[in-house]
Amino acid sequence: MPRTLAVANQKGGVAKTTTGASLGAALAGLGQRVLLVDLDPQACLTFSVGLDPEDLDKSIYQVLLGGVKARDVIVPSDEGPDLLPATIELATAEVRLASESDAEHVVRSALRPVVAAYDWILIDCPPTLGLLTVNGLTAATDVLIPLQCETLAHRGVGQLLDTIHDVQRLTNPALEVLGVLPTLYDGRTTHARAVLDTIAETYALTVLAPPIPKSIRFAEAPAIGQTILTTAPRSAGAKAYRDVAASLL
Repeated sequence: MPRTLAVANQKGGVAKTTTGASLGAALAGLGQRVLLVDLDPQACLTFSVGLDPEDLDKSIYQVLLGGVKARDVIVPSDEGPDLLPATIELATAEVRLASESDAEHVVRSALRPVVAAYDWILIDCPPTLGLLTVNGLTAATDVLIPLQCETLAHRGVGQLLDTIHDVQRLTNPALEVLGVLPTLYDGRTTHARAVLDTIAETYALTVLAPPIPKSIRFAEAPAIGQTILTTAPRSAGAKAYRDVAASLL
């Protein structure tokens, strides 16, 4: 069985999608078979790896509604991770799934036929605490929380942890919190260093290392449908994600 990692934080702008795409690419570079799952209606992960969501006829939306098999929607890659893409249609999925008797398990059920083909499945959860995020957590073995190294970015993390605890209690008792990954880190500032030093104490969570540095390279990569590991492989950001991936193995 693969390790299924839900990348979750209900606050936007914390490099959640960047983390999913970059970690997936780094793991693939280490010889792992990786599937990226875009569970965010904004489809930023899909766009980041070079697909235009508006050009897609099928996405995870049709898979969740039961009309299409995941294997028929997955976009394969010869070198990097495979992708189960999203489109804006996913925005209506929560309403349509809410009436299902087992609504929190839809993603897990949809992925079950393909899990044997992968070593890692990375789920990019939407920046909310709604049904799609609960589905991502229910399908996961672990959850990773990207956290921007700024004080305001900490607001709401307690709510996310409450949601994770509810999932552990109700739908996925085996779910583990892998830890917090500090992102957008500027080691030159006293504030960023102070925030990093207090994360572990504040949330009683493991802090993964190294922190991901703040860099314009991250903004440049999605514009050409690639990750920083391809566009700037020798940059500090690319090295940091490769180091985190190696530590996960």
